[in-house]
Amino acid sequence: MLLDSQGHQVVSCLGFTESLEQCRAGNFDLFLLGHSIPYSDKQQLVAIFREKCSAPIISLRRHAGEQLVEGASYHIEPDPDALLILVQRIFGASKKQMV
Repeated sequence: MLLDSQGHQVVSCLGFTESLEQCRAGNFDLFLLGHSIPYSDKQQLVAIFREKCSAPIISLRRHAGEQLVEGASYHIEPDPDALLILVQRIFGASKKQMV
């Protein structure tokens, strides 16, 4: 909803299986992993996404001490302002599709 309100096209997934299907099927400009996704699931999704494309991957972390997801382009804590700034920095003024 936050990124939608800024004009980005967003595909939301509610579980690992749906995320996996979208990851394999879609052609996305950015992949955003929520902080509630277990670390092992994040690692699997990053590996699969990296097989399909080289688009940036943002991994949201619960706290600064949380283990970093290998292969993710960015690791940030779930702060709406920080996320918007990062997405703007990645895309500039253009609006892209993300999952």
